This record gives sequence, structure tokens and C-alpha cells, in this order.
Amino acid sequence: MSSNIEISAAQLSRLVGLPDAPVLIDVRIPQDFDADPRLLPASERRSHTDVAEWARGYAGRRVVVACQRGLKLSEGVAAWLRHEGVEAENLAGGFEAWRDAGGMLVAPDKLPPRNAAGHTVWVTRTRPKVDRIACPWLIRRFVDRGAVFLFVSPSEVTDVADRFGATPFDIDGVFWSHRGARCSFDVMIEEFGLASPPLDRLATIVRAADTAELDLAPQAAGLLAASLGLSRMFKDDLAQLEAGMLLYDAFYRWCRDASEESHNWPASSAKI
Repeated sequence: MSSNIEISAAQLSRLVGLPDAPVLIDVRIPQDFDADPRLLPASERRSHTDVAEWARGYAGRRVVVACQRGLKLSEGVAAWLRHEGVEAENLAGGFEAWRDAGGMLVAPDKLPPRNAAGHTVWVTRTRPKVDRIACPWLIRRFVDRGAVFLFVSPSEVTDVADRFGATPFDIDGVFWSHRGARCSFDVMIEEFGLASPPLDRLATIVRAADTAELDLAPQAAGLLAASLGLSRMFKDDLAQLEAGMLLYDAFYRWCRDASEESHNWPASSAKI
């Protein structure tokens, strides 16, 4: 019996996008990556050649390692990580198994440049309500777990973007913003290639709450009320973002797993 710990594409798909999802490490060699540079959601690119130098940085975290076919590279890297005390698993079948199973893949050509620490940097207006919390949630859960978000005065967003190498979003005249009836959240799902039934359902709710079209989804009024409440609870935009992450985690799980469930009173009595 093999001693290597594996996780299937189907098992991993149930974890992607959740707050406790494992860190995904892509160790495909350059030739395989160049042939299909799409990325597993929120994954990090690493080389197997210097695993001894970076493995310890994942101590205390759960990790899933993927190479092209789930063979020697990912098994070796996962084994090395376990040697360093990391809870590491190998993605069975690798990138190809994930792709062939229809797993979500992020379009790399739309990813903004990364900073020296390897993360994307974004900037938008202060005092967020709906879209400016929904978009960071989407990015951190499906694109870049360590993404940095700067909230600045509306008049300074463009200049801050230029001076700090940040990508502006949810302001007029930039790529990552409203397009017609669609809000910035819709645009990010489309451009990053993240379309899926749960995210599409959530996008309708976000759009309805963000654009005062509450009749588009019955859940939108609740999202708007909770978002406005959070904006009054927190003076610090980053503290509000952290609280809002849980709100969107809950809405995402409802969209994915609980949209058919109802609740009523009185509860049915259990038969003895």
C-alpha cells in the first residue's frame, strides 16, 4: 500500500473557495505550464528544484501539491513538505485530472502584476458597501489568497495605483469596474474564468444589491441590509473587509449547498 497521501479532484473541488481551503501549490515544469498556463484557484507557483528552501514556510498549514499528472514531482514535493511537518497531499492525476474533471481554472493573462512578496495589490474607494467587499472576497478565495487591498479617498485611487503598483477596481474608467448592467463582481468572474453555478448565483445577488435592483434576487435585500450594517459597525475599512469575508462565505455556501433548503415553524416532531 502506498504511503503517499492523495486527494482526488472531486474531493478538492468541495474545498476550493472555502475559508479553510488548503493552500494549492502548482509545481508543473515550465514546459507543461506554458502549454496550458491556467491556474488552479488561488494556487501558488513553486519549483520542485528548490523545495528545501521554501517548504518550511508552509509549516502549520494544509497544502495540496499539483504537477502535470500527479506523479513524481508532486509526490516528491508533498513528501518533502510532510518531512517539514506540513500536512501535505498530492492531487491525484495532477493538473490534467483537475482540468478533465471540469475544475475551475483561473485565466492567467488577466492577473495583475505581483509585488515582491508574490501577491497582487488592489486599490479602491474607502467606505465599501457591496461590490468593494464582494470583489476582495472573490479574489482572496479564488485568485490570490494573500492579495493586498488598499482603501483610499475616491479622488486618490488612480494616483495611488500609479505610485504603488496597485490595480484599481470599482471606479469609473478602469478595466475592473461596472460594464453596462453588470457590476465589478460580475466582470471579475467573467474575466478570471470563474463562471460556475454557485458563483453565478451569487453574482446575481451581488448585482441586485449593488445596483438597487432588488427584484433580481430575493436574497439581495438581506445582503444589502447586512452590508450597510457592517459599514456602520466598522470605522476601519480593512476590519470591515475581514467581517465581510464571513458574510460572503455564508452566502457562497448557501449558493453552493443550501439554496433548495427551507426552514419553517413549528418544527416537525420527531417520531419516537
